[in-house]
Amino acid sequence: MKDFAAIDFETANYNRASICSVGVVIVRNGEIAERLYHLVRPYPNFYCRVNTDIHGLTRSDTDGARPFPEVWQMIAPAIAGLALVAHNSQFDESCLRAAFAAYEMEYPANYHFLCTCRASRRYFGRTLTDHRLPTVARACGYDLASHHHALADAEACAYIAREIL
Repeated sequence: MKDFAAIDFETANYNRASICSVGVVIVRNGEIAERLYHLVRPYPNFYCRVNTDIHGLTRSDTDGARPFPEVWQMIAPAIAGLALVAHNSQFDESCLRAAFAAYEMEYPANYHFLCTCRASRRYFGRTLTDHRLPTVARACGYDLASHHHALADAEACAYIAREIL
């Protein structure tokens, strides 16, 4: 793939609409053109310990952040017309749809997700021990040092997509 937006969401709690951070890596002509990272005040605004244990974010990190509609208003122009790529895209797409629904925003019909996890299963098959993001990123020559940081995960996804999609 030459032109796409790799995207990753982290959530504050069990509710998929509770996006607390988003990372986006824009790829144009096969090269990273832009990196976007935003903390987001989640809705509903509470954190579950299991989520915090995964990504390290707490309510004190996001209480001063913008709510999803304001953050998405900054992201939407950058991803216009691009396929959205995520590792385990079912999760990321469900977060995006849930946030749009929670804020009663109309979900764009032209958002199309591709999944690097599914692509990895096809491309690498059983040659990898698993198809988790760090494993697949390593197989594609990318060292994911900050797994579960939304921008780091989006960048790893972008590297994977350039290799196997």
